[in-house]
Amino acid sequence: MSTVIKVENVSKVYQLGKVGTGTLASDIQRTFARITGKEDPLLRVNESYDEKAIHVALRDVSFEVKQGEVLGVIGKNGAGKSTLLKILSRVTAPSTGSVKMKGRIASLLEVGTGFHPELSGRENIFLNGAILGMSRDEVRRKFDEIVDFSGVAKFIDTPVKRYSSGMYVRLAFAVAAHLEPEILIVDEVLAVGDSDFQKKCMGKMQDVSDKDGRTILFVSHNMAALSSLCHRAILLVNGNLDAQGPIGEMVKKYVHVNADNVLYREIEPEKTQDPQRARLTKAWIESTDIEDKIITINNSFEVKFEAECFEDDLPLNFSMTVRSVLGQAIFNSTSDLYVAKKGKFSGSCKIPENLLNYGKFTINILLAKDKSTPLHLVREVLTFEIQDVRENETWFGDTSHQLIKPKLAWDISA
Repeated sequence: MSTVIKVENVSKVYQLGKVGTGTLASDIQRTFARITGKEDPLLRVNESYDEKAIHVALRDVSFEVKQGEVLGVIGKNGAGKSTLLKILSRVTAPSTGSVKMKGRIASLLEVGTGFHPELSGRENIFLNGAILGMSRDEVRRKFDEIVDFSGVAKFIDTPVKRYSSGMYVRLAFAVAAHLEPEILIVDEVLAVGDSDFQKKCMGKMQDVSDKDGRTILFVSHNMAALSSLCHRAILLVNGNLDAQGPIGEMVKKYVHVNADNVLYREIEPEKTQDPQRARLTKAWIESTDIEDKIITINNSFEVKFEAECFEDDLPLNFSMTVRSVLGQAIFNSTSDLYVAKKGKFSGSCKIPENLLNYGKFTINILLAKDKSTPLHLVREVLTFEIQDVRENETWFGDTSHQLIKPKLAWDISA
């Protein structure tokens, strides 16, 4: 397969702080003073001018993408993912290095990219088609399919400024995916849509790559989605290309680098959804067997939490969801109702030994009223690791891909 994207030694540097004085005359005055070695005449008292106050968003990044390949771009917030996509989409230019691309590019970097808020959905479809280099006949031929996929047929002649964020992203993705670009660049915006629409998007991107042979660059923090869609990935760390290779290896490396164990957390008040009624204040994991913040598969442990109630006789319950670091839900457990009095109270939930498999996991905790009204949800409040102690692994094969590994009771007789 031919190479359709070639990135060579790309760096991007941004100037921090205020750039320019606001007027051309003042900018010329400041530049002349700097060239002649004089003090900046526009500096205020106790202010300093530092030309080195810069931020390096990307540093010497190089990689290639083949035709029909789905490349995942992985990294923490601030790693340089969005900057890289903006350079590839030609929204901004690199400070150094070069980017070579073959074919038409469609980018979905944020909700409603390329949409005009005053135009209707219908008009924006034709506008985006023109931007992508499509003829009016080509857009018209795809129009019904785009509208059907987006699910906004009822509002297609309404100005998009009146759309919800979900409607916006559905129509934007439908346009980008159906107007046949050779390269499709998709940022984390699909997180805006509901779960059914996200499944449709994943299926569409799979079809675009497998059946049509088009190239996709996909950025997401959902490791499960990346693993199911991408063939290969690059891992960015602090603006550097840390590694590239098969998606499975890159996901494991990302998880190892970023999923630090958090066995105790105090929960800030501003994260509460209904501060007038009740909120979670802290959560932690406790076990007499824990050493170096790691739990073995043979250890039981308790997830403990503290909450505060702001009114008397409020019926509350806790719900706990354990997930893999890839975002896959493993199990959920909900407590009985507890009629809380005003003030602080605590609770716990015991996770038995020989249940979870080796690996890292996260915990979400929800505080609700009457098992129906959410009051406070804290996602990924705790992160813990189950230590690999495979002393008696059988010849039946590697079980590391499993999320649970329960020790069950067997009865074998003649």
